[in-house]
Amino acid sequence: MSENEFLAERFEQNRAHLRAVAYRMLGSLSEAEDAVQESWLRLSRSDADEIDNLGGWLTTVVGRVCLDMLRTRKTRGEQSLEVRPNDPAAPADGVDPEQEAVLADSVGLALLVVLEKLTPAERLAFVLHDMFAVPFEEIAPMVGRKPDAARQLASRARRRVQGSDPVPATPHSRQREVVDAFIAASHDGDFDALVAVLDPDVVLRADTGAGAPTFLHGAHNVASGSLAFRQPGMQRRPVLVDGAVGIATLMDGRTIAVMQVTISGDKIATIEILADPDRTAALELTFLDD
Repeated sequence: MSENEFLAERFEQNRAHLRAVAYRMLGSLSEAEDAVQESWLRLSRSDADEIDNLGGWLTTVVGRVCLDMLRTRKTRGEQSLEVRPNDPAAPADGVDPEQEAVLADSVGLALLVVLEKLTPAERLAFVLHDMFAVPFEEIAPMVGRKPDAARQLASRARRRVQGSDPVPATPHSRQREVVDAFIAASHDGDFDALVAVLDPDVVLRADTGAGAPTFLHGAHNVASGSLAFRQPGMQRRPVLVDGAVGIATLMDGRTIAVMQVTISGDKIATIEILADPDRTAALELTFLDD
């Protein structure tokens, strides 16, 4: 076995961990894979003999890569629902789609929404320390702070995460009424009716499986995005997914996206749109208007 093959084998032993770190930092499977691949490139250009703790070194590198990606994303601002970015790189050979789905499902929408509201430095400090037990002494150089300041970043992020109240359960009958109202308003192109059924602070996350997920905040932005996404021949129908009432978007009779919603105070508080073909195909849907 050559030295490069040996190094690649050691890297592969850490790949799952690095992908988990990157996904929690970025909230995007494709971007997480990009970050992991970049960490391999940096390792291949380094003197591996000088690295005492390869796992720790790689975690630090992927953390820095993710921090740079988050900062770049913040400068770009939010993407509209009409943006359809292409995946800049194919997934690495040997990636198990089922494992990818498990990773995506292991981090709920509520946590991703809260993490998205943190600054990049807060997000890195919280994810690396609270989720992966990286010492603040190692986090501090990544964010250009002293360890005590890095500790404060994580503490501030932790308070914001813990301060997010869980959305209370809503009876299925009321879920159906709210979902039906959303579908009707969307079908009619009624902007005011859409805004009325949305919480003023509603958050929408759309994952196409290619590029970074799209985030929209606020009833007016989400309503505008929903109307802009309409296409001739598109149909939305109520479905039961994961035990809750959601919305399936169909084109020519084929499901192209599924909207999972949470309802608070008779209004839609969060929307997660799954438009990744692999993940959408794996969902077990029960159409409620059959």
